[in-house]
Amino acid sequence: MRSGVFSRLRCVLLLVMRFLWIAAVLVCMGCHPAQTQVADFPAQRERMVKEQIVMRGVVEERVLAAMRKVPREEFVPAEFRAESYTDRPLPIGYDQTISQPFIVAFMTEELRPQPIDRVLEIGTGSGYQAAILAELVAEVYSIEIIEPLAKNAEATLQRLGYKNVHVKAGDGYKGWPEHAPFDSIIVTCAPERVPQPLIDQLKEGGRMIIPVGAKFAQELYLLEKKNGRLEQSAVLPVRFVPMAGEGTER
Repeated sequence: MRSGVFSRLRCVLLLVMRFLWIAAVLVCMGCHPAQTQVADFPAQRERMVKEQIVMRGVVEERVLAAMRKVPREEFVPAEFRAESYTDRPLPIGYDQTISQPFIVAFMTEELRPQPIDRVLEIGTGSGYQAAILAELVAEVYSIEIIEPLAKNAEATLQRLGYKNVHVKAGDGYKGWPEHAPFDSIIVTCAPERVPQPLIDQLKEGGRMIIPVGAKFAQELYLLEKKNGRLEQSAVLPVRFVPMAGEGTER
């Protein structure tokens, strides 16, 4: 009789121990969701390039290589990190966004970046576009009018080792005359007209890609400077945040 009781107690203890072991395993698995997510980012990045960029017509291999290499998740706020490779812009604070991946790739390809180029970027934002350019050209000069964003972007770029990107907090309408002329200029905020200082700072033969128009409804223009004059063509309807600063009031 006593052995039967011990046998039943032993079975109960074994069941309890098994339950506790399973619970511990489940808890441990739940302790590291970020590791699984981070490990999957390279695969998400590759899928982004194939499905969002190549399938829409971006073909320049150097641009595609940069898009595959730069970790977009490092430029996205923590609360949106899991959505880093979705096919849309994401908030980065201060009513600003990190652009849709396709737009970043498309605008970059239109510039025809070369390894010896010096590029001016207006609207640093998160710093992601600057990082893509840094993979392709010699020097990137980037201006952001919202000082906290400029500081955050600069810190991120430095942490990731992009020593050829120079960030300044200031009014992008005025450009960066101390380092002009530039081989190309990329503008990631929309003025109602192309700023004359940017035209002046574009090198002869250089290219500028810029959204122009009213709030949240613009046309993306490609401008080429030939014989001191600009030839322009509309290439894509877009929706960017408006350009801010004193220059936009002129």
